Amino acid sequence: MIFSKTDKRKLIQLATCAVENYILNGDYQVDVSSNYSKNLQKKCGVFVSAYVKDNLRGCIGTFEEDEPLYKTVQRMAIAAVSRDSRFERVNASELKQLKLEISILTPRKPIHDASEIEIGKHGIFISRGANRGTFLPQVAVNQHWSAEEFLSNCSRYKAGIEWDGWKSADKYVYEAIVIKSSDFKEFKD
Repeated sequence: MIFSKTDKRKLIQLATCAVENYILNGDYQVDVSSNYSKNLQKKCGVFVSAYVKDNLRGCIGTFEEDEPLYKTVQRMAIAAVSRDSRFERVNASELKQLKLEISILTPRKPIHDASEIEIGKHGIFISRGANRGTFLPQVAVNQHWSAEEFLSNCSRYKAGIEWDGWKSADKYVYEAIVIKSSDFKEFKD
């Protein structure tokens, strides 16, 4: 998937407007116009991360591919600032410092071994029984993890299984196209 700068700007704009409208007005409505490029109407998984003063304040996403990207981005943006149980909700006084990061996901591909993971390129998804967990590609880079550390941390802290539980779990990799609000002048401080 290749997204133009116009597509990327539009996704950031939609996410930002949805978040502001939700925080300021309590309105969970998303823009459902169909006048968007074919790329924005594709159905794909997406995660949205919210940062205030460069501190993570929420990250919510879905692998589901059941609605157009422009709708999913808006829903996940609202969820990231209001429903990530690890953090306090973003409030109106923090909006000026809010930065959003959208990660558009490629379909998952099964892997069998840690050696198949390319740090910085692949995100991981682990599943064993009802336990599931994922880390976006940028997590391993930010934490300076090896592929095995990436899998182990995901197993323990995301999937809720033992540290080496990834060895007996179903493992997948995916890639992410990352779009940051800070890449666009109109969304900077």
